[in-house]
Amino acid sequence: MIKILLLLMFLGAVVSLFCGLFFLIRDGGSSRRIVYSLYLRVLFCVLLLALVVYGFFSGQLVSHAPWL
Repeated sequence: MIKILLLLMFLGAVVSLFCGLFFLIRDGGSSRRIVYSLYLRVLFCVLLLALVVYGFFSGQLVSHAPWL
């Protein structure tokens, strides 16, 4: 379940990034929609980071790195 939430948060951040680019090109940087898109992208990334930390501490996500 946590992997699906991680994927959704990542996709939300990417979609918000491209929406911001679209609004920047279309509006020429004079719109509040760019700031709102940036706010959403930061929110998605913070939630993504929080979910990753929660996943590692709860044991739902594990690292298979050889140095750990």
